[in-house]
Amino acid sequence: MATCWQGLWAYRSYLLVFFLPILLLPLPIFIPTKEASCAYSIIIMALFWCTEALPLAVTALFPIFLYPLMGIMDASEVCLEYFKDSNILFVGGLLVAIAVEHWNLHKRIALRVLLIIGVRPALLLLGFMLVTAFLSMWISNTATTAMMVPIAHAVLDQLHQSPTGKDAEKGSNNPAFELQEPGPQKEVTKFDEKDNRQVHPIPAASLDPTAQPQDQVRFSQGMSLCVCYAASIGGIATLTGTTPNLVLQGQVNSLFPKNGNVVNFASWFGFAFPTMVILLVLSWLWLQILFLGFNFRKNFGFGEQAQERAQAAFRVIQTEHKLLGPMSFAEKAVSVLFVTLVVLWFTREPGFFLGWGNLAFPDKDGNSMASDGTVAIFIGVILFLVPSKIPGLTQDPENPGRLKAPPALLNWKTVNEKMPWNIVFLLGGGFALAKGSERSGLSEWLGKKLTPLENVPPPAIALIISLLVATFTECTSNVATTTLFLPILASMAQAICLHPLYVMLPCTLAASLAFMLPVATPPNAIVFSFGGLKVSDMARTGFLLNIIGVLIITLAINSWSYPIFNLHTFPSWADTNNTASCLAIQGNITTPSP
Repeated sequence: MATCWQGLWAYRSYLLVFFLPILLLPLPIFIPTKEASCAYSIIIMALFWCTEALPLAVTALFPIFLYPLMGIMDASEVCLEYFKDSNILFVGGLLVAIAVEHWNLHKRIALRVLLIIGVRPALLLLGFMLVTAFLSMWISNTATTAMMVPIAHAVLDQLHQSPTGKDAEKGSNNPAFELQEPGPQKEVTKFDEKDNRQVHPIPAASLDPTAQPQDQVRFSQGMSLCVCYAASIGGIATLTGTTPNLVLQGQVNSLFPKNGNVVNFASWFGFAFPTMVILLVLSWLWLQILFLGFNFRKNFGFGEQAQERAQAAFRVIQTEHKLLGPMSFAEKAVSVLFVTLVVLWFTREPGFFLGWGNLAFPDKDGNSMASDGTVAIFIGVILFLVPSKIPGLTQDPENPGRLKAPPALLNWKTVNEKMPWNIVFLLGGGFALAKGSERSGLSEWLGKKLTPLENVPPPAIALIISLLVATFTECTSNVATTTLFLPILASMAQAICLHPLYVMLPCTLAASLAFMLPVATPPNAIVFSFGGLKVSDMARTGFLLNIIGVLIITLAINSWSYPIFNLHTFPSWADTNNTASCLAIQGNITTPSP
């Protein structure tokens, strides 16, 4: 009998893929409407995403054949959803991020900031969290964590050694800085559900909790957790920082095509960056209290022995920074292009003044014809044109008689290896799902069923949504979570005459609050693979962080988000035939002010 159950478990993915569509067939058969057919497609995709019976990107392709065969949408219309402007923004942003990683610019930034902040215990936690959060705003959460965790453990090794040791005196290079270390190692290989990239094997740190004093073990645990938490927190600050943010932008543009580009890089940053800063500071305080205690004199490294050890750790970082050498021409060029990209993003169409997009490339209504994706691709293409060395001719080492030009800052082989192409399909599947819900009438039907919620105060709705999504994302991909929830929440908001962004923004931010389990997000899995942590350590720490995150999101959506997104009134771009009464009642019905 046990063998039978083991066989069923081994073939569980095949069984789910085969039997789930059959078991759900009565829905479209006995209710032969477009709404039921669309619901059938969405339920299948949701179950496959939650169980991961198929790769997430493969499940995202289902609308391409389900929608035309069920008469929901024409095939050509469905396929257009798979390469929208949000996908272009994602690809363009990652081109710049890949260039930053390729030339090791992110490591130089990290080490320089750590040298500035210092290595006293409390400041060390803060320094690693600031660096990780900043890098995670622009590059993959997974790549940031994979780089920062070995640096953190290398510093800890020096901090916990005797200050009179040879390594401490010289500040010698620490092998823990190397991601790939020979010899036996504990490995974790996981599909990155957050950034949809493969997490490569990471060596476990040689941490033996029984051989270390308890305070050192707890500090090591706090350092590991501060890196993975800061990676998740930092990603929420920018539109390209983590995929759910792009899902939101794409869903808003798909469901409300006349929204006037209300969610762009500048507006999102104005809303999410203060949220990220508050959450990061409170997380630092919580980690300091939990893993360092209330002895603030000790936490900030006062005392002769503590200062000597801090100096030893400081020399390790200093040595690593020196090993990078002076900035190369390639690093300087990538830095200039990166800063240019950010400036162009902020000034394209900021909203509170006319941007260069409004002035130089206006449409008939005065809006910018260029989008954030336009800028990202433009800078991405330049990376393929600029040489990685000062222009000149050198001898080709393989053919001494021939001259050779230096390679460009970026080449297609590097892009093809590091670009998570599956995310393009995953984003497209979410946009197709939302469009199908609208075309079939499922969104309108669902909105009518949710009208009783208009008696619930909007702040309570935002709080409940944040709690629900934060719980759901602990065991499900945050991309799948936002893809499933956002169309439903948009329909609900229209039904109860609430600004759609009032419920969609909390959902998007809460999807990044995956702090409790190693499987919740690849950054968590990476730090867990280094050893020294138990699931209970992460769950205990992450539980309160989830609560803090939900409360901060509730504060954000009821305060500074109002002037940024004009949440006081129900927008005309969200009005449809079934919500015409929203604009008719009292002129413009208002959302309760904070």
